[in-house]
Amino acid sequence: MKSVAAAGIAAMGLGLASVAVAEELDTIKEKGVLRIAMSGAYPPFNFVNDQNEVVGFDPAIGVEIAKRMGLEAEIITTNWDGIIGGLLANKYDAIVGSMTITEERDEVVDFVGPYYTTKRAIFTKPGSEFTSIDQLGDAEVGVTLGETHEEWARERGWSVRTYKGLPELLLELENGRVDVIVNDSIAAILAMGEKGQEFETIEFETEEFGAGIAIREGNPALAAEMQAALDAMMEDGTYVDIAMEWIGADIR
Repeated sequence: MKSVAAAGIAAMGLGLASVAVAEELDTIKEKGVLRIAMSGAYPPFNFVNDQNEVVGFDPAIGVEIAKRMGLEAEIITTNWDGIIGGLLANKYDAIVGSMTITEERDEVVDFVGPYYTTKRAIFTKPGSEFTSIDQLGDAEVGVTLGETHEEWARERGWSVRTYKGLPELLLELENGRVDVIVNDSIAAILAMGEKGQEFETIEFETEEFGAGIAIREGNPALAAEMQAALDAMMEDGTYVDIAMEWIGADIR
């Protein structure tokens, strides 16, 4: 049981935390801009088009959330392996970049969502000698640097090569510089379909996981307002419209 003095100190701390939370949300609203980060290298979820614009499912979701909060959205692209560090350094206010919600990440950031679900998948070229997950100890495995797939592959003792994003992964697989790639299933299948790249999958047991919007810890007011905007999008059909435009399916 806490002493009276300890309880008083804790209450003071909670009061200070509440002030800090209000100040952060108020600061964003005073500026009128929600700064949103993503890699820009994860088509069709987020990528740079021929007009040098960052487009895709993630920026569309982020822009709509900002709009419903009465804000403009500023899209910032950054390397994936340092994206959480940038958030903690206040370089942006949120990450809307298809970030898998994990216990490890939840220790350093808070999540809004999830705003879609997908599964881990392993892809090879047609006719590959690698047809089973049990063979991958002898394979060169391609992953995106800093993704959960990298950690998962390394835990299995595989030979891992890291890349900046999905386009590089697909090119390396196509050119035979890696034997397999590990990626979110939806993004990889759609990206390969878009470029006409043939592939096969290696079957293994995997669970669905959610992608969330990361914000700095200790901001329940900001989290609640963003979650309310996301929930409203899902209820009124806007979310499905965005998903059908960029993904071709409802991926909630």
